[in-house]
Amino acid sequence: MDLLGWVIFIVALLFSVMLHETGHFVTAKKFGMKVTRYFVGFGPTIWSTGRGETEYGIKALPLGGFVKIVGMTSMDEVNPADEPRSFRRHPAWQRIVVLCAGSFMHFLLAFVLIFGLALGIGISSDNTTQLGTVSSCVAPSVTALNNGTCAPSDKPSPAKLAGLRPGDQVIAFDGKPVSNWTQLGNAIRRTPPGSHVTITVRQDGKTVTRQATLAAVPGRSGAYLGIAPTIVFTPANPVRAAEYAGTAFGQVIGGSVKAVAALPAALPQLFSKNRANTAGGQVSSVVGAAEATGAAVAANVGWQYKVSFVLLLIASLNIFVGVFNMLPLLPLDGGHVAVIVWERIRAWFARLRGRPDPGLVDMAKLLPVSFSIFMILMFFGVLLILADIVNPVNIAG
Repeated sequence: MDLLGWVIFIVALLFSVMLHETGHFVTAKKFGMKVTRYFVGFGPTIWSTGRGETEYGIKALPLGGFVKIVGMTSMDEVNPADEPRSFRRHPAWQRIVVLCAGSFMHFLLAFVLIFGLALGIGISSDNTTQLGTVSSCVAPSVTALNNGTCAPSDKPSPAKLAGLRPGDQVIAFDGKPVSNWTQLGNAIRRTPPGSHVTITVRQDGKTVTRQATLAAVPGRSGAYLGIAPTIVFTPANPVRAAEYAGTAFGQVIGGSVKAVAALPAALPQLFSKNRANTAGGQVSSVVGAAEATGAAVAANVGWQYKVSFVLLLIASLNIFVGVFNMLPLLPLDGGHVAVIVWERIRAWFARLRGRPDPGLVDMAKLLPVSFSIFMILMFFGVLLILADIVNPVNIAG
């Protein structure tokens, strides 16, 4: 099952790459640009076929893909007969649309996945008193608590010591009836750590009362019992599904920005023994994402949770890639958009001065910058992959 998760993730990743390149391909064709190649992967060609003026194919290394559009920059040599159809000879707005189309396809795929999840499987809700998980330990920090990590030296959680089990339905907390997770959670947080409480549950068809002494997690307000509710999925109508997809979209974008901003601080912690409890445990590579997919597929949970987790992970990855790709840095698409915008600003100033349009930016002068940024991105990418291979974040309940 773990291997199946990897296969699902790799197929989804390749499909996302194909959609990205399809965005460039379709818009370039629409505007009459000459597209000579559409390939998935890099390296030696495994298979290719020619249709019209375009060669389609698959290469050996499934690490991306590319679309070859004639005359992308001022450096490209173009047959004079093809020059009118070159990328660089088209209006700026058309070139920007072509460059942004790749990220747009990532965003579209993510929205469709989240919308379909809400419509078909349902929107998850945890406002129930039925226990879904019972923590094994009292986490030593808020970060460890959020990651669900336990160390051998951590004390057992009050819930585990009390004999609570997944599937138990909590009826009352410390003698007061509770009917939803909001009530139960508030009751636990209002109780001082160290308090001795009673928990009444329906367990194996019987009503039983358990005793627990509440604990505290450093850095977290309120008492800690060590329980989490069962996740319930409720299918949504199209309007609610669209609202849910829009909200999730915004949340992932915000999280993506935070992840990028946290990367410099996370790098020193990537190979630390305590990575899961540091900023290094909050960032991951495609290897880490694939491992998470495999773990979710192999987990002993319901199929709804598995499908929901995988779809949301793939959607989140697409949103992150779409946002990252539009950063104004060469050689990313956003960097090329920035170059075109600068060309038009420069042309506008030239008109104000009564001078001719200076034309295309000399990309040869930007090659050192583009190469430097590319190497930095490669360094970060390789470092994250190595960290996820030799020092993965192990999640334990």
